[in-house]
Amino acid sequence: MADLLWDDAKCFFDPDVMGSLPDVRVPDASVEDWQAVLDLVAEKGWASQYSEGGTVLPVPRAEAVLSRPADAECPELRVWPTAGVLAIFRFHAADEVDFDVDLRELQGQERLDVFCDFVGQVGRLLGKPVLMDPEGDEGHPVIGFDVEADRVVLLANPQVG
Repeated sequence: MADLLWDDAKCFFDPDVMGSLPDVRVPDASVEDWQAVLDLVAEKGWASQYSEGGTVLPVPRAEAVLSRPADAECPELRVWPTAGVLAIFRFHAADEVDFDVDLRELQGQERLDVFCDFVGQVGRLLGKPVLMDPEGDEGHPVIGFDVEADRVVLLANPQVG
């Protein structure tokens, strides 16, 4: 059974409404949570690529990435949970696991299911909510993994249109 139905959620996957790269985040995180996500990517065998300043490197330990100098370029980890669906993790701060997804890749029920599965795996692993905000509008989540419900749910009312 799908966490969300496309007809109920599609307005939140409209790049013209949400921005093409909405912000997905796990608040109240830790270095240990970041490491757990890195371990999950390796365990699942998801295609991935870690880079710093455009240079591709082996994936370091989360502690090493998050303890870099403040003026260093922000590293990123690109993860493909399935072909054609990309999540880009950015290591801005230890207290929030954050990544972007491209809504243009998340069109239709099949891709929505991939997104929900990916977000659900991260949320279950960490035992924390995973929230998706419109691009540049942090603090106003529209979709998220609900720990109690153990599924991805709508957190805002879909626009009627």
